[in-house]
Amino acid sequence: MAKKQPQPEVKREIKERIPVWMYPSTLAMMDGAIQQANCKSRSEFLEEAAKYYARYVSAENAIQYLPPMLVSAFKGTVHESENHISRLLFKLAVEMDIVMNILAAETNVSPDAVEKVRGRCMQHVKKTCGYISFRDAAEYQYRPEDDDE
Repeated sequence: MAKKQPQPEVKREIKERIPVWMYPSTLAMMDGAIQQANCKSRSEFLEEAAKYYARYVSAENAIQYLPPMLVSAFKGTVHESENHISRLLFKLAVEMDIVMNILAAETNVSPDAVEKVRGRCMQHVKKTCGYISFRDAAEYQYRPEDDDE
């Protein structure tokens, strides 16, 4: 027989009565929405509406306030974008591998020279936030020897 788990104490609150003034059109709109909101009374409807709006204003969890179909559409769009970018990055990596293999086969570059260039290129990419061009590389390669960065 399973042992009964102790139940946490629930803090009981006592409801307070407050005066509420509403326009007749707002009251009619609320009365029309009570059943849709699955509320039993105006009081329950107003309480749920106040909680909802307070969370909305404080942006506790903004995704709760978006329609589920909209959230689903956003997730689908993001997922498709991720897949597209992944496929493009794979294709780019294959092309880069081809270029590097052809270049390595046709040139006689030492591994030490490659590591030296790699270090300089990493610094350049960091400094330019990834904005690189073939022209910049060509200018660097054909600069005078005493002109170091």
